[in-house]
Amino acid sequence: MKYVQSAKNPQVKQWKKLQAKKERDRSGTYMVEGFHLVEEALKYKKVVKEVLIKEGVELPSDWNVDDVSIITLSEDAAKAVSATETSQGIFAVCHQDADGELDLKGKTFLLLDEVQDPGNLGTIIRTADAAGIDMIILGEGSADLYNPKVLRSAQGSHFHLQIVKGDLPGWIERLKAEGIPVYGTALENGIEYQGISSTESFALILGNEGNGVSPAILNSTDKNLYVPIYGKSESLNVAIAAGILMYHLKKAQ
Repeated sequence: MKYVQSAKNPQVKQWKKLQAKKERDRSGTYMVEGFHLVEEALKYKKVVKEVLIKEGVELPSDWNVDDVSIITLSEDAAKAVSATETSQGIFAVCHQDADGELDLKGKTFLLLDEVQDPGNLGTIIRTADAAGIDMIILGEGSADLYNPKVLRSAQGSHFHLQIVKGDLPGWIERLKAEGIPVYGTALENGIEYQGISSTESFALILGNEGNGVSPAILNSTDKNLYVPIYGKSESLNVAIAAGILMYHLKKAQ
């Protein structure tokens, strides 16, 4: 088992760089932190490149780490690598997921148009996982899937469903060609979400926290939905609206 003592070690500096999107994109890797996320990552073959663990912290005996490199870090090195204030002292460097093909028929999709807040994106991913959504498509301008805040908010759900980066207009065209209804979210020219009939599959589009879904995308949907507000609040948080709509559309089936 390798031991890294100095926080100035070149490898420590490399791991620390994974907190930045530029380095994650360049290397095709990212880091998760904490027992829960590392455990989830280890459940999937060829995802984890290496596990880093602070000296004095023990790996659970039931974890399968036979094919994974384990590296012990000094307290200083672990502190340098951590992206949290109260670290559990365990990390996994993971390979980014390669986009795979998905049979579109009978599936459910969530499209995200410039959802920029990492906490919102992570919460939406976690909720989509709970609601049984099959695939998430991240449009340009959305927060990075492998941002540490997104990963913490998603709580491992990014391992459970397919998430791809893509051109939303192109995806909408493709989904509609398969006969899958595509629903935008907007007040203007929209209908209350309860008015949607049951369908086997659907695609739901959520938009930017401040501006919503772009007008060009809204013009290409089959219908646009909104969640009515009965109190005095001006709007719903996008992650909350996503949860309401996803669960309703799944329940309608």
